[in-house]
Amino acid sequence: MINQDLRFRLVFHVGEEGILLREFLHSKGISKRTLTATKYEGGHITVNGIEQNVRHRLQVGDEVAIIFPAEQPSEGLHPEDGQLDIIYEDEAIIILNKPAGQSTIPSRDHPTGTVANLVAGKFIRDCLPTTVHVVTRLDKDTSGLICIAKNRHIHHLLSEQMITTGFHRQYVAIVEGKVKEDRFTIEQPIGRKEGSIIERMVREDGQFARTDVEVLRRFGKEGHDLTTIALVLHTGRTHQIRVHLQWVGYPLAGDDLYGGTQQWIQRQALHCSVLKFTHPLTGADMQFESDMPSDMQNVSQTQ
Repeated sequence: MINQDLRFRLVFHVGEEGILLREFLHSKGISKRTLTATKYEGGHITVNGIEQNVRHRLQVGDEVAIIFPAEQPSEGLHPEDGQLDIIYEDEAIIILNKPAGQSTIPSRDHPTGTVANLVAGKFIRDCLPTTVHVVTRLDKDTSGLICIAKNRHIHHLLSEQMITTGFHRQYVAIVEGKVKEDRFTIEQPIGRKEGSIIERMVREDGQFARTDVEVLRRFGKEGHDLTTIALVLHTGRTHQIRVHLQWVGYPLAGDDLYGGTQQWIQRQALHCSVLKFTHPLTGADMQFESDMPSDMQNVSQTQ
């Protein structure tokens, strides 16, 4: 059973005389949409413990508290019990390690067992009146680190950070072929492939996409050239890494949708290994790392 008293809240202290409450909250990153939801969906804004409207004028030393409204999961998100590999958790975010084969969010083909289903179930067990806000999403068969916000305000702050100061997402992958350059950048627009609801492709009228690539190791296996690479995403287009690597002629091992072979691994050999960002509340630098999973390590073994 959810607990209204566990609604997410923030407390600020005023250091400027005469500022309007609305302007003060805006300076703290509270969006107009969040203020509207707080007003009409069961939240509260107080000054020194007394509820006030946003036109209230503040004084130095005032304590402003915003209690965010309870959030309900969407109709398509059914909370479930299950194991989550949680790397880090606090009042604002969850960082977890997703295994290959698990979808991030429900879809028509995979309505249950997703990360979002399990996190929603965790929120119910923790009596938190909130829902799941996925900040960084991974394809079903891509493994590695995922960031989830615990409420819409934190999701808004992290989304803004991606646009402004950046949200570092680094991957490790194994591709087919011997990559010649040690470092290079792929900047090619990506759009939907005609006739397919799943596949993407490089196309002139697509969305801008940039991927940085660095070679970590070149090796041979059973008479074939393979290369382990590190990648940094500067944009987050659907299937971006998979499409970009196919376009330059080095498809991911195991990625049969984009030209790879499943001779050594039964899914795309792609793993989100590093997340770096600024904590949306504390301003602290956060960094999380995840080792290459065993199925990719097995591909790397040449003996």
